[in-house]
Amino acid sequence: MAKDDSSLPRDFIRTIIDEDIATGKYHGRVVTRFPPEPNGYLHIGHAKSICLNFGIANEYQRGDCHLRFDDTNPTKEEMEYVESIKEDVRWLGFDWGDNEFYASDYFDRLFEYAQQLIRDGKAYVDSLSAEEIREYRGTLTEPGKNSPYRERTVEENLDLFTRMRAGEFEDGAHVLRAKIDMAHPNMNMRDPTMYRIRKVPHHRTGERWCIYPMYDWAHCISDSIEAITHSLCTLEFEDNRALYDWLLDQLGVYHPQQIEFARLNLSHTVLSKRRLIRLVEEGHVSGWDDPRMPTLSGIRRRGYTPESIRTFCERIGLARRDSTVDIALLEYCVREDLNARAPRVMGVLNPLRLVIENYPEELVEQMECINNPEDPSMGTRMVPFSRVLYVERDDFREDPPKKWFRLAPGREVRLRYGYFVTVTGVVKDEATGEVVELRCTNDPATRGGDSPDGRKVRGTIHWVSAAHALKAQVRLYDHLFTTADPGEIHDERFEASLNPNSLTTLFSCRVEPSLAEYEPGSFCQFERQGYFTVDPVDSRPGALVFNRTVTLRDTWAKIEKAQKKG
Repeated sequence: MAKDDSSLPRDFIRTIIDEDIATGKYHGRVVTRFPPEPNGYLHIGHAKSICLNFGIANEYQRGDCHLRFDDTNPTKEEMEYVESIKEDVRWLGFDWGDNEFYASDYFDRLFEYAQQLIRDGKAYVDSLSAEEIREYRGTLTEPGKNSPYRERTVEENLDLFTRMRAGEFEDGAHVLRAKIDMAHPNMNMRDPTMYRIRKVPHHRTGERWCIYPMYDWAHCISDSIEAITHSLCTLEFEDNRALYDWLLDQLGVYHPQQIEFARLNLSHTVLSKRRLIRLVEEGHVSGWDDPRMPTLSGIRRRGYTPESIRTFCERIGLARRDSTVDIALLEYCVREDLNARAPRVMGVLNPLRLVIENYPEELVEQMECINNPEDPSMGTRMVPFSRVLYVERDDFREDPPKKWFRLAPGREVRLRYGYFVTVTGVVKDEATGEVVELRCTNDPATRGGDSPDGRKVRGTIHWVSAAHALKAQVRLYDHLFTTADPGEIHDERFEASLNPNSLTTLFSCRVEPSLAEYEPGSFCQFERQGYFTVDPVDSRPGALVFNRTVTLRDTWAKIEKAQKKG
């Protein structure tokens, strides 16, 4: 059964589909498809298409979404990418059931349809070089001109196309082109190429084929074969729609409806596959799953949840015009999700030793700590407290500024779930003058963090017991680019726009002992620090590694507030 979506605003795509169902078009069916090319890893832009296509299919009683791999270019495609794409779609929470297809499944039928166009005088084998074809194509303001091979006979074209298929010619010797109109104002209609020779083994068909269909030819036929009803594409394919319709009309086959929507552009991020490859190959990141990458594998490793990605895609909605979404909205979505679900723990990133001088040396108390104040059902945990603790170095100022409510000489602060403590002394390194230890006293009556006499302490800081804390490595991530729109940067300035502080690795962190039980990929909030996940690649028992998913600061709320004022 389709879910009740009566309260959802109807975007233009759903409005079209609703009208089609009301008029009986496609007999009430709704069949979409997500058709990635398996030549790389999916990124956050693909998530928008995944959520749209699978989401729409799930909303309608007679809805289905196909996962189809557009595997028509064997020079760049690998099974590794096929498997990673399937993993990413499943991670986002979608399942295609038995509807897994490949354009390569249709190579025989695509070849037969191409022969049909040749017989109908709608396609021909061209022997111009690639450079000559570009020259003959014309410009946006000047019409193209016909190839000297355009008037080959049907028999000659069928013979040459068959010999191309048999492997008789070298790469680039011939192509098959649709015969449309070299003066057409839409450049895509100026006799587009349908097939080219590529003597390269295919990851699924092996060496059975040496000619491969172009995207525009394979895409529309694949949609037709699978009886897709609504072929949802991003705006860069808007001008291709005329060709999509022309090819299907000439063949007289089942005809889906192509609808375009704006692709996702995200600030401080590049989604160009060419530039993502460059980031990996030039070593600017550690790989496709580097947590700074906008790939779904990188986002997943950083600790983003599928729920937050789906929420993000819902909130940006659908539009007919390209625009750029501030990355702060994506961060807001994951922060909102993790705030409700992430257990709270204490972790000290830059430890400073704190000794409570009036606390018994051998005493260890178990302090009851709330796991998540947003969800009481998550209960509590016990955290050991002892005489020697670690606190954040940034929580101490020897000469504090105004409105400083944390540790300072003579100042009293609350240790979260612990005691009120007052700094009574400072120990410094004799050589460097750096503060290496704080001496404090505690008020035994304030156990648990409250004062029986009702006195107020404005500062509350986190801590871990030095004797019980676990060592951990923590990776802090920032935007990969310093500019909000790196997509507009010319290639020669690309490297200069990279943020040198996009990764900061801290090696001497200390975390509470409960984190020893966390599995790779588990998430939590380090109180006062941000949301973190156990790195699924590098973390090991006894050598914990945490990735910061997002800080606690909600920059999106500030942006949204400013936008409303504007």
